[in-house]
Amino acid sequence: MLFKKRFIGLSMLTFLLLLLTACGGTKLSDEGNDVSGQDWIVENFTSTTESGEQLSLKDLEGKVWLADFIFSNCTSVCGPMSAHMSKIQQLLEDEDVDVPIVSFTVDPERDTPEALKKYADQYGANLTTWHFVTGYSFEEIKELSVNSFKSPLEKPMKGDDQFSHGVYFYLIQNDKIIKTYNGVKDTPIEAIVQDAKALKKDMQ
Repeated sequence: MLFKKRFIGLSMLTFLLLLLTACGGTKLSDEGNDVSGQDWIVENFTSTTESGEQLSLKDLEGKVWLADFIFSNCTSVCGPMSAHMSKIQQLLEDEDVDVPIVSFTVDPERDTPEALKKYADQYGANLTTWHFVTGYSFEEIKELSVNSFKSPLEKPMKGDDQFSHGVYFYLIQNDKIIKTYNGVKDTPIEAIVQDAKALKKDMQ
């Protein structure tokens, strides 16, 4: 009788553990870097979009969103990054998944809303959900990049006009960064879409 009670107790414990495991979090892909267990929180920011509208962290409250850092005069990594992000946006639209994208310029002095609009057009961006933002100082965007996204940012060296910035895509839920992905090399486009879908489902 004692054995039977212990067996039933262990069976119940096993069941509860399996139940907690099944409900204990969203299953994301193995692609990219999972930083959900770290304190990667996006600090508040205010910005101006390519359409001249204001965008802040508050506007993204309750949403799953993607972010990256680019600038319109970039001659190296930004082109591939924006091309990959364009494919991600198209897949999200094909699956009817509403995930805003925010591309922060690291060159706010030259990247006016008009310049960013022209840049966005090169990649067929749907500006309803993909926002290219400026309207802050370089010091402010550097602080956001370093403190929130853990990504170094430096002005061009003397005689050059190219900024040194991170090349990662960031998957964010509300103000918490969940995963990062290389936006230039071996970018897991389909996995990013599936991860975004999974996080959105988790919030419903």
